[in-house]
Amino acid sequence: MPRSRNKTDTGERHMGMQTAAAESAGSFAALVEPHLVYLYAFALKLCGEHATAEDLVQDALVRALRAQGSLRNREQPRPWFTKVLLSAWSDRSRREAAHDQDVALEDERFSLFDTLAEEDPFPYSDRLHLDFLDLFDDANLTAALQRIHPAHRTALVLAYVYGYKAREIAELTDTTTGTVLARLHRGRKQLEKALWEYAKQRGLLKGEDRR
Repeated sequence: MPRSRNKTDTGERHMGMQTAAAESAGSFAALVEPHLVYLYAFALKLCGEHATAEDLVQDALVRALRAQGSLRNREQPRPWFTKVLLSAWSDRSRREAAHDQDVALEDERFSLFDTLAEEDPFPYSDRLHLDFLDLFDDANLTAALQRIHPAHRTALVLAYVYGYKAREIAELTDTTTGTVLARLHRGRKQLEKALWEYAKQRGLLKGEDRR
């Protein structure tokens, strides 16, 4: 009889563990569901490809599920999900750029405004810079972002797409505010040149063949 009770107790404990796991998974799904669109859009801007973005979000969600005990603010979990996604992205992009790259001297000297004024792609325009930026829909901007260093790209997206402050970006990326400011400066220089080169290559400028 004692043996039978032990088996029963073991079975009940096993069922209890399964029930708790199911409840935990259900609770996690309800927690993450309102943020899935944001996470996918963010991932797409980071990696530039739909399939890769889906894989990145899936990877991040698996990590988040395993580490959900470290989530302190369940009322506002988006920053925590963002940090988990950035961790997954950092691991994936490490092969793309093993270390921070300095912006080339020619990139440091590049000025989008001066180039637009010199090339004059929009004659008689009194909003030259804005006319140029209007050429870029979300897909074109995402494609241009892929031409810059991953760490700089991450800082730019966090700051200018999602409005995070430099201090918040430092916390999300486990770095310093000074490093974030440097990445934003270099990233802006890289992005200006990337936007110009992308527009030229894709025929987005007025008077060029569009593809």
